[in-house]
Amino acid sequence: MTNREEELLALIRRNPAISQNELASALGITRSSVAVHITNLMKQGLILGKGYLLKQDDYVCVLGGSNIDISGFPNQKLILADSNPGQVKISLGGVGRNIADNLVHLGVPTKLISALGEDVYGKKLIDHANAINLDIRHSLILSNRSTSTYLAILDETGDMKVAISQMDIFEELSIDFIRTKRPIIEDAKICVIDTNLPAETIGYVVDNFKKTEFFLDTVSTTKALKIKDKIGAFHTIKPNKIEAELLSGLEIRTEQDLVRVSEYFLNKGVQRVFITLAEAGVFYHDGTEHALIPSPKVDVVNATGAGDAFVSSLVFARINQYGMAETAKFALAASILALRHEETINPSMSKDNVLLTMKELGLDR
Repeated sequence: MTNREEELLALIRRNPAISQNELASALGITRSSVAVHITNLMKQGLILGKGYLLKQDDYVCVLGGSNIDISGFPNQKLILADSNPGQVKISLGGVGRNIADNLVHLGVPTKLISALGEDVYGKKLIDHANAINLDIRHSLILSNRSTSTYLAILDETGDMKVAISQMDIFEELSIDFIRTKRPIIEDAKICVIDTNLPAETIGYVVDNFKKTEFFLDTVSTTKALKIKDKIGAFHTIKPNKIEAELLSGLEIRTEQDLVRVSEYFLNKGVQRVFITLAEAGVFYHDGTEHALIPSPKVDVVNATGAGDAFVSSLVFARINQYGMAETAKFALAASILALRHEETINPSMSKDNVLLTMKELGLDR
């Protein structure tokens, strides 16, 4: 691209409706010269046609949940039906939001479509997104709904004793709303969907938006059932063992069972299957190659964000054209990096640190 073409693009970015005469006047050149430069920019794919629509950089779109996690920890043995001295921790959560956060840490431009209340928790989520350069402009902000909140009380050992989940706001992510986001979803390099969305909305997206590769995060065994009849519409899926059994109707006891279950999904139309097996590792299959990669031993600090880190790494690897084995190892190393930090999102998550973790654990061979 020439210097003159760079000047021309800068003017168009500031005013996409600018005329060729105005461009010629601003640059001190003839209108015919502007026309030649415009033609060259279109040939390079930097301008997409009428109206000087500029080509956007590749990005990933995430459709899913955002919420605030509130956890209470007693200082001593938990006494039910009483007030317990302790500590309360507030953190950012939500499967879709966590995946998007990890993607940004991995250097992937990301747009998050979620639902937030116009309240203090919603503002906290928006402020954090802006701080890390996560594009949240296309999310639904509602004044009459509360931001999704998960409240948990833990006992003295760290086990959850009771929790309340307020996530009804995601029902507002309706088909009518999603229709308005069609260009954002279809222009994405990859779109990740988590099953916090209403089943009818997920079905509408995968049935009608055909230009994008869809990756699935099943979230939980209960929510995974939402997409059982639509599983073949996803390019890449990452169920755990229980979710894979539930969605396929097949039991997993041996490695051969993993092959059989994966082939069930592949026959439905899925292109790549990754089944996570906790401390046993991860099994992958794409119809051409399959393998079980054992997980190295790791001291777990917080298991909350491991699955989200895994999914974001699958996306990163796909964009960077990694092979199946390299993809599985990279995602496994990213999940271990997440397990090693007390926060759901490890602040040191990055491509370089995942690669270092792979090398440390012998996953780079």
